[in-house]
Amino acid sequence: MSKDFKTYQVDDLYPAIEGSSHLLLGCRRADYSASRIAHAVEDSDAHLLNLNLMLDETGAYDLLVDIRINRRSGEAVARSLARYGFDVLNFSPGEDGVDSTLRERVEELLRYLNV
Repeated sequence: MSKDFKTYQVDDLYPAIEGSSHLLLGCRRADYSASRIAHAVEDSDAHLLNLNLMLDETGAYDLLVDIRINRRSGEAVARSLARYGFDVLNFSPGEDGVDSTLRERVEELLRYLNV
């Protein structure tokens, strides 16, 4: 799916937060559970910042779930969501695909070496 997909109009209402990434999930109405999504996100040591539900106009899924997490890379969260049975349709890897925890540790090491 492309970035111009209709669901990404949500970016106008909820602007991107630095260090966050965006994931789009598809599921049947009976399989939707916000708490399961939150558990899947937290299992990969991330936090759920935003969750929006939309109807899928294409008919492939009953619901589209648009989430934002506090990690630059959504790859680990996408794997966790897949383990919980959600179909990850799209995710933005962030600016450079580097996890924010890794970036913070590298910055700490560089500060230490400069001392």
